[in-house]
Amino acid sequence: MAMKIRLARGGSKKRPFYRIVASDSRMPRDGRFIEKLGTYNPLLPKDSEERVKMDVERIQHWLDQGAQPTDRIARFLEAAGLREKAARDNPKKGAPGKKAQERAEQKAAKSEAAEAPAEAPAGE
Repeated sequence: MAMKIRLARGGSKKRPFYRIVASDSRMPRDGRFIEKLGTYNPLLPKDSEERVKMDVERIQHWLDQGAQPTDRIARFLEAAGLREKAARDNPKKGAPGKKAQERAEQKAAKSEAAEAPAEAPAGE
């Protein structure tokens, strides 16, 4: 059985609240889980201690059993000092999209066209 430590959403519309749970990876996001390991409230300020609460001992138990944390949970564990910080390298994420690249090319072409005639009369 492939175990995951992940977030299960609760709360009302536009007021998210998440439980940190250990569950079978085949179960739905908000479906059946084996154990509740903590909570995450994204509406609280980032420096609030109530924002992320975790039962560190139980999370360590599930990690020892082979449970895989999701990306968000892995970040929480890194902040708590339970895991080493993983190297994240996504060089394409910071690159502009196709439309933005096209706009930049058009802007560069316009500026070159505007500069070329302005220099010719000044050189005469």
